[in-house]
Amino acid sequence: MLKTFKIGGVHPPENKISADKKIETLTIPKSVFIPVAQHIGAPATAVVNKGDLVKVGQIIAKSSGFVSTNIHSSVSGKVKKIDTSTDSSGYPKHGIFIDVEGDEWLEEIDRSETLKNTFELNGVEIVQKIQEAGIVGLGGATFPTHVKLVPPKGMKADVLLINGVECEPYLTSDHRLMLEKADEILVGTQLLMKAMNVEKAVIGIENNKPDAIKFLTDKAKNYKGITVIALQVKYPQGGEKQLIKAVTGKEVPSGGLPIAVGAVVSNVGTAFAVYEAIQKNKPLIERVVTVTGKSIAKPSNFKVRIGTSTSELIEAAGGLPEDTGKIISGGPMMGRAIASLDVPVTKGTSGILIMQNNEAKRGEYMDCIRCSRCVSVCPMGLEPYLLMTFGQKKIFDRAENDRIMDCIECGSCSYTCPSNRPLLDYIRFGKAKVGTIIRTRKK
Repeated sequence: MLKTFKIGGVHPPENKISADKKIETLTIPKSVFIPVAQHIGAPATAVVNKGDLVKVGQIIAKSSGFVSTNIHSSVSGKVKKIDTSTDSSGYPKHGIFIDVEGDEWLEEIDRSETLKNTFELNGVEIVQKIQEAGIVGLGGATFPTHVKLVPPKGMKADVLLINGVECEPYLTSDHRLMLEKADEILVGTQLLMKAMNVEKAVIGIENNKPDAIKFLTDKAKNYKGITVIALQVKYPQGGEKQLIKAVTGKEVPSGGLPIAVGAVVSNVGTAFAVYEAIQKNKPLIERVVTVTGKSIAKPSNFKVRIGTSTSELIEAAGGLPEDTGKIISGGPMMGRAIASLDVPVTKGTSGILIMQNNEAKRGEYMDCIRCSRCVSVCPMGLEPYLLMTFGQKKIFDRAENDRIMDCIECGSCSYTCPSNRPLLDYIRFGKAKVGTIIRTRKK
């Protein structure tokens, strides 16, 4: 029997219509906007000025703390200005505008496709290079990877879990990466193992990707300590806590981190980025992004420079369909609708989904009928109908007591609600307010 997590979960239509599309390299844009905050934690601080010439891979913003990370130029050219622009959150964010001139890379970056599978760095040196290269979690959370690799005092990792689940409908960037860059992912996994000082790593992949499971299983035989596990298809299998429960049987305590049960989780894209950083001296300046939708002319998986505008991806995939109802950064369950095509690709951009009018419309919002479906599908064992009420009525003390901060924002509750109630919207609102209250209290 295939492994999975035990509580809740749903199975929305997969719609992996771009799964057979090989990764294409998108044309270099004429200009980019690179935000200085593309990660959880403190924004980086710009170290370039208007008029400066920069090369591909050059640091343009330095981390401003331990939970922060460097930002590098993804293009070569001239810094046009340092200003604000709207990102996928809908809020103005500070960043660096660069007008592209040619494609000149730093000399130390190895741009060859030759696999480098030997390394001599020790664990501390690996963590340092990962930090310098600006590597973050590429599954969407964008938590700085070097922070994960340095556990709190008194805690130790026993196992590394590599997340190849990609349970979000429509998205296929991780799937393609596993098929096209398997050895690089496995070398990256070994580097992470050495950094963590563990001897065991498990790559979890949902069973709807049999080609990736077989391919990586065969490849992993040549890499000591790495195994591949097929998982039952169930959303949100790719959540950190759900993946840990499925693979190890251990449950991360409320408010705790994966390291509390001896686990560290990294996305397959992150493992690949670690390989490039350590073995090729290449910082995180590009990533694979799925551009998809039922009406789009050319569903694709593109390798894209950070800072490229969403409009350029959509144009490369055949343009915006006439029946477009909504454009989402990410997938339909956890992604967010964007209001402008100028929104840039960032380190956390896994996909751009073009939803049809009939898909994008929400049903009529009705009263709760107390059916408890939202409770039965919540993978964290919460009561979403109640947390929504607390968010609506601004009863934040009750929301905190009822573990609103444990919500992983998977959207299973909203997806299954027969009354079309905006459960996740109000829970996100309440969670943000409670988070602010907690941080203020600690200060």
